[in-house]
Formats: sequence, C-alpha cells, structure tokens
Amino acid sequence: MVNLSTTYMGIKLKNPIIVGSSGLTNSVENIKEAAANGAAAVVLKSLFEEQIKHSASHTLNQDTHSNYYPEAEDYIRNYTRHNDVDRYLKLIRDAKQAVDIPIIASINCVSDQEWIEFATKIEEAGADGLELNMFILPSDPHHSSEYNENIYFEVLRKLTKLVKIPVSLKISYYFSSLSKMVLKLSWTGISGLVFFNRFFSPDIDIDKFEIKASSVFSHPEEIAISLRWVAMMSTKVHCDIAASTGIHDGKGMIKQLLAGAKAVQIASVLYKKGFQEIGIMLSELETWMTKHNFKTTDEFIGRMSVKEADNPAAYERVQFMKHFSGIE
Repeated sequence: MVNLSTTYMGIKLKNPIIVGSSGLTNSVENIKEAAANGAAAVVLKSLFEEQIKHSASHTLNQDTHSNYYPEAEDYIRNYTRHNDVDRYLKLIRDAKQAVDIPIIASINCVSDQEWIEFATKIEEAGADGLELNMFILPSDPHHSSEYNENIYFEVLRKLTKLVKIPVSLKISYYFSSLSKMVLKLSWTGISGLVFFNRFFSPDIDIDKFEIKASSVFSHPEEIAISLRWVAMMSTKVHCDIAASTGIHDGKGMIKQLLAGAKAVQIASVLYKKGFQEIGIMLSELETWMTKHNFKTTDEFIGRMSVKEADNPAAYERVQFMKHFSGIE
C-alpha cells in the first residue's frame, strides 16, 4: 500500500491534490463534494480587493443622494466592504465545520492598504492557511521594476509579522528576473509559493468592437511554463512550491511532483469533468507509484529537478535546436 501524503506550507496533506481558488470553492456544498472525492485541501475563491472597491462604487452610483452627504458615502463604502468580508468569514467557518481537510483562504490584492485587517479576521475565523494572489501588471512606464516588486515585499513583511497561520504567495512569471525574485520572496518568511497565476486574457470581438475574454480554462500543454520553473527553483527556495495551471490528469500531477512541487492545484479540469476527476488522478498516481516501487511521495518528489536530473540543461534550453537545425 503506497502512502500518498505530502506536506505543503507546513500543513500535512493526505495527498498532493488541492482544489485551487475558483468559483468551485465558493460554496460549502462544492467544498464538501471536493473533499468527498479525495481532495487533500481547498483554496477558497479569492476575496478581491478590486471587487470590493467596485461594489462600493456601484452602490454609490445607484444612490443619487449620496453626493449630498459625505458621511453617507463613507458609511456605504464601509458597509459594502465589511459585508463582503463578513460573508467570506462565514464561508471559512462553515467550511471548517463541514469537512476535515485544510481550508486555505485566499485574498487577491493589489496594495497593502486594508489586507492586514482582513488577514487577521481570516485567521480568527479558523482558516488553516492564507494564500495571497498578487499580480502587479508592469504596464505603467513610470514605475520601475523595483517599484512594482517592492509592493510584494511590503505586503508580505507586514502580513507575516501579524498572522501565525502559514502564508503562501501565488505569483506570475512577469518579473524582469524571475529566479532572483522567487528566491527573495522565499526569504520573507512565507511557507509556500504557487507557480503560477492564471489571468484574464483579453480578446477582441471584431464585429461588436468589444473586448471579451479569451480562453478561460487552462489546457494541458500550458503545464510547460510552470514545470520548467518548478524544476529550476524547487531546490533553491526556502519554502514549499505548489504547481498550478495545465494539470489535467494524473500524468501532469506526477510530472510536477517529479520536478519538485510538494502539491498541485487544479481547477480547469474539474470545471470540464467534475470533482470525480480527483479520484481518477489519485488512482493514476497510486498505480504509477506501485509500478516504480515508490512507497511514499518523498521518495520521488524533486527527482527530476534541475539539481537531480540527468540532463538539467534541458530545462534552460529556450531554442528548438534539435528540432529545427537538423541536429540529432
């Protein structure tokens, strides 16, 4: 009998599968179904800073009298914010009562203005961990890379001093020096890094002249980006790594574990095939471990990282030399 357990963010998990932050983790009913199908943990749908601000602005715009009363405007903004946060805290408490797997809260922030207060409340509500979903789009030519990157460190510096629950950071690969940034982030006291965010990608409707969303769900071939960086950074960072995006079956999960991930986060495959896919992926993992005589995940996690692989240069190769130059 193989042991599928692993440790991520210092949290013991019965297997490496975490249901990632998405609409699938926005209700107790879905969380119960995920747990019943074998998920080791769930990351709740993110509490969005921008969404809270948008909700407050929308409410104010609907009230034509608010401009006459500055006190009323402040009240509406604060009420909307606290109402959204209170609903989120209730989800944490209800989920903790409904299932016996770790519940990781998630906040999507673009500043350090209000998240310290929110994080404290999330900890008090009983969350087992907190995932920060951060992305500062480097689109303002007046802001240097150092300016953008410093926002991450300011948020983490304040947060890790305040809360005792483990904190992870879900990041993008849009950094001028990704490896250096990842290493520096791992020094901040966080317990985990998630490679990588999946973003809204714009497309254009050429007949309606409107901006629309392109593909919402990930595809299996998208695993390549995170796989490369998990393999290159897993033995260098001072925290655990979870892999995300493009993991649609047991093989994809096994690849990320071999590269050095301690766990994987999945969502798109569950939207497409349902929560029962978790059990199928776990069965694939168990069969593969038995085939290769692995009794525990520790025996093979990181076996194909840059440090351990027979051909580590393959991870750093960026040109198609072999395929297009005729060299074999």
